[in-house]
This record gives sequence, C-alpha cells and structure tokens, in this order.
Amino acid sequence: MLRFLLKRLALTIPTFVALMFVTFVAIRMVPGDPVEVRTGERGISPERLAQFRHELGLDQPVWKQFADYAWGLLHGDFGTSVVTNERVLTEFLQLFPATLELAFFAMVFAILIGIPAGVMAALKRGSVFDQTLMGLSLTGFSMPIFWWGLLLIMLVSERLGWTPVSGRIDLIKFYFEPVTGFMLIDALLSDQAGAFKSAFHHLMLPMIVLGTVPLATLARMTRSSMLEVLSEDYVRTAYAKGLSPFRVIGLHALRNALIPVVTIIGLQVGSLMAGAVLTETIFSWPGVGKWLIESIGRRDYPALQGGILLISSIVIVVNLTVDMLYGFINPRIRHGQ
Repeated sequence: MLRFLLKRLALTIPTFVALMFVTFVAIRMVPGDPVEVRTGERGISPERLAQFRHELGLDQPVWKQFADYAWGLLHGDFGTSVVTNERVLTEFLQLFPATLELAFFAMVFAILIGIPAGVMAALKRGSVFDQTLMGLSLTGFSMPIFWWGLLLIMLVSERLGWTPVSGRIDLIKFYFEPVTGFMLIDALLSDQAGAFKSAFHHLMLPMIVLGTVPLATLARMTRSSMLEVLSEDYVRTAYAKGLSPFRVIGLHALRNALIPVVTIIGLQVGSLMAGAVLTETIFSWPGVGKWLIESIGRRDYPALQGGILLISSIVIVVNLTVDMLYGFINPRIRHGQ
C-alpha cells in the first residue's frame, strides 16, 4: 500500500509543474495590459508607466518572470493582486467558503437524487421510467450551464417569484459578521429570524444549476453499475436463498455497485469547480469563480495565476484521495500497479 501511495504522489508532481507552466503562459496570451488596467490608458507619463511595470516585474524577460513566480510558489507566495494590492492567497481564502458551500450542496443534491434514480432505473430496466430517466440524464448532461441557469432565473425567479435572483442572502433585511464563511451556518449562528430561510432560498437555484451535470452522470453510472452487479452469481444466489429483495438490493447489490460511483463522485469535483465559474457569474455568487472572471477583465495576472493554481491543486488532492480510497477498497487496483 505504501508503494502504491508513493507512486501516486510522485505522479502529481509533474502534473502540478505542468499546470503551473500552462497557467503562466496561457494567461499572458490574453489580450490586454495589466498596467493600463491599473493606471488607466490616459493621463500617465511614460516614466510612471515604466515604474509600474518595474513594480509588477513585467519589464523582466518572460523566463525571469516565470522563475520568480515558481520561486514564490515554493515559499508559499501566490503573489499580490494588481488591482486590490491584497495577497492572492488571502483573497482566495476569503472567497473559497462561498464556492465550497455551493459545490458541497450541489453534490449533495446530485447524490440524493441521482443514486436512487439510477437504482430504480436499473431495477425497472426497459420500462418507461428507465427510458425517461436516461433521456433526462442525457439532456441534463448536455445542457450548457449558462443557458440552464438563465432559464431557471426567468421561470422560477422572475415569473414564479419563488427564489431570489442573485447573492447569498437578503442584505437589506439581514446583516451579521461572518464566523465560518458558510452562509447557512453563519445564518443559524446569527439567531436572526428568517436569516437561514433567506440563505437557503438564495442557494437553491445555483445549487440545482451546478448539480445538474453531476446528477445526470451519477444516475447513468449508478444504473450501469447496478445492471452489472445484478447479473452476478452471488446476487442470484441471494435471491435463491429466499432473502428479501430489499436485503439483496441494499446489502449485496448496491454496496458493490457504489464502488465505481464513489470514484465518479470524487472525479466530479473538477466539474463542480469549473461549473462554479459560470454559475457564480450568472447568480452573482461572491465566490472564487466570480472573482476569477472579474480578474480576467482586469488582467490581474497574479490573481488569475494563483486562483487557478489553487483550485487546480484542490482538484488534484481530491482526485488523489479518491484514488487512494479506491485502491484501499479494491486491493486488485493497488496490487496491479
């Protein structure tokens, strides 16, 4: 097991280095000048413009900029925002709880609906329910997040008036100092009547939009895995012994079918982080995704580099953890490596 763990850890190092290089190069290919964004295109002398470039290190060769960037990362320095002059890591940690809260409840939403739906579809294979569910899953997997989000806003928020359009809570009615950064928890701790309800209503639509693709993926994967397990000999033997269908499905079939599903849940973290960028922008959700989009418009190189790298690092760590758990659950995986 230790050899398996060390090999997986070693594989993450070149991934991280390649990611660091790609983000550095790709961001500098975006049109625009961060100095002009910071100072304005007019009303500044060439000397002052050169001074700003020197302060930001943009007057150095690209290889020197990359070397300084990598050296800073080795010391835990993700840079300083060009626009706010705040440490990138500080800004990220302030905004990440909002993104984490949204991603967590989106995954909970996907699990609570997707797995039971996939199990029912497998048990009713070929039925109208099965065909309808698979059709809806394909539709949910194919829908662009921005289109789905705008559609729900027009229908649920504008026409029906069931949920707010944007934000995390009604700031006109409720205000309290954040304790954890997670709005639902902070709303409970505030003891303000209606604060939790308001926070939950603001969370509903972004949660559904972000959780739709993982829900569709989990439903299809659960169905496929359950169909494979239900055809195994030990399941037929359990039925032949007279065990109840609930015991056979819940104790024997579902437990084994969930092994690949658990892996998919971990791999969906990357999709959630990518989807959060669009979801937060559509719903004005003050998280990391919205911050990154704003940083693109402001050509804030350090914020973009640090934010993307931090998000990617989280995805790498989660995938590595899932890989470790999968190898622990299934010994054939780690012994085959």
